[in-house]
Amino acid sequence: MIKINQKWLDVSQIQPGILSEKALEILHLMWRYPNIFVYKTMEDLKFDLEMRLQVIQAAVSLDKSNPEFTSLEDSVCNEQYWRLTKDGAFELKQRVPPHVALEDIFINGSLYAFECATAIVIVFLKAILDSAGPKNFDRLFSGLTLYDWHYPQNLIIRIHEGTDYVPGDCVYFKNPDYDPATPEWQGENAIFLEENLFYGHGIGITDQQGIINELNSNRKGNASISAFLTQHIIRINSSHYKQFKQNTLRNNPVSECLSNMIVSEIGSITYLS
Repeated sequence: MIKINQKWLDVSQIQPGILSEKALEILHLMWRYPNIFVYKTMEDLKFDLEMRLQVIQAAVSLDKSNPEFTSLEDSVCNEQYWRLTKDGAFELKQRVPPHVALEDIFINGSLYAFECATAIVIVFLKAILDSAGPKNFDRLFSGLTLYDWHYPQNLIIRIHEGTDYVPGDCVYFKNPDYDPATPEWQGENAIFLEENLFYGHGIGITDQQGIINELNSNRKGNASISAFLTQHIIRINSSHYKQFKQNTLRNNPVSECLSNMIVSEIGSITYLS
């Protein structure tokens, strides 16, 4: 269910062609959940959809760039832009624009190796970059450091427990019987791309069972507990970044479609047409 300014949104009334197919799928999924997604304005909803599509696109792009999956201790980066610490963190070098260093991961992925939590942070940051533009991104993330789930300053997220998975969310697959010798396989952070399709760094783009099978193949001897999808959900707090939105989002079909939408309110229900 979706509420905008204390009014219920009737998604079933949306006319064909108003939204891109992908955006409409996301909106209908949110509408069908019993959980309530609350927005102050229609613009906030629009931007949330835009941000989610940017997350999905960034995840697919990172997969295509083919960085290696490894433990923190064995992390590798392009030292033209980053300094690798002894703990496996990537620290932005002085006088390097943050957006340039981040984009390099998607251009020269073969020069990088990191674990799945860092991959999710990279995907979230790329979505913010493509939404806010290079100048705003550089102001937000000057002195950028990438290291596991140590969030860079100004990366604002929401952590939620539930089963209301929405494309653009980060979800977590737990592997209880992982081999202690390979702790990097104790679980997998993954981006939910669409119905039963996920991106997990080191595994690739596959369905839920594909990720579970990969985790189950990396367990200790005599393991008896299967890996499983948890209810732990991480989302970008899109409302925080709306103020930094550039006029024209890069490679995003949602903004133009929604800009022509007619919004009608009858009683406590909002209609889109």
